[in-house]
Amino acid sequence: MSARQHPPLKSITTTLDGPHAAPQPVDTTVVGEPKGVAEGVPIAVRPDPHRDDGRRPVAWLHITAPPSWSVTPSARSWCTCGYERHAIGRAAVLQLIAAHGEHRTSCPLLNPASEGRAAA
Repeated sequence: MSARQHPPLKSITTTLDGPHAAPQPVDTTVVGEPKGVAEGVPIAVRPDPHRDDGRRPVAWLHITAPPSWSVTPSARSWCTCGYERHAIGRAAVLQLIAAHGEHRTSCPLLNPASEGRAAA
């Protein structure tokens, strides 16, 4: 390749006429311990830190009580056994909260021993 000549000016340098190849990196072998898998991946299998203990939600109580006294509160209580109740108004919501607590002590899904006693 030949270099193209420019008039002798202070800021212009000579350039090549065609493209040139970029310098390539040199392949070197790394000396060390061979890796079994990608770096950062554990080789040994660890136990699952989030094991399932078998507990599941069974009974729920949802209360909507706005901060304003002019708005009527409401509540809903339900269970996977089929128990479901709704209440609207302060007095009815308080009664539903008490009924929800009573259901939790007598629910056959939460207390399997109480089902056997009822049959006996």
